[in-house]
Amino acid sequence: MTVGEVRLKNLEHPHRDDFDIATVLHALSDPMRLHVVRVLAREEAERPCGTFNLPVTKSTASHHLRVLREAGVIRQRHAGTLKLTSLRREDLDTRFPGLLEAVLTAEAAPPPPVAAAAA
Repeated sequence: MTVGEVRLKNLEHPHRDDFDIATVLHALSDPMRLHVVRVLAREEAERPCGTFNLPVTKSTASHHLRVLREAGVIRQRHAGTLKLTSLRREDLDTRFPGLLEAVLTAEAAPPPPVAAAAA
């Protein structure tokens, strides 16, 4: 297996028929992940993964994107050195009609501030 194949394997996405409601709801339950979904829904275009302006470390942001991807909420693909992210709105609407719209129209809260480290 080449590096490119490993990279593609890491970006596998579940088929929409395999979406699990509990997994999707868990992915949408975190304020940071919900912020990412709202940004993607508002723009309706692919976005580089480092441009969501989350107030967390890169590794934590990567974790949030992985949770969303593995739940089937977002799709990511490599384009050169970028990893582009998009919302799987059609797949989510087909599998769980009305869910995404209900989540997106709920009162939008800003992402929480980064917690200060305990002294």
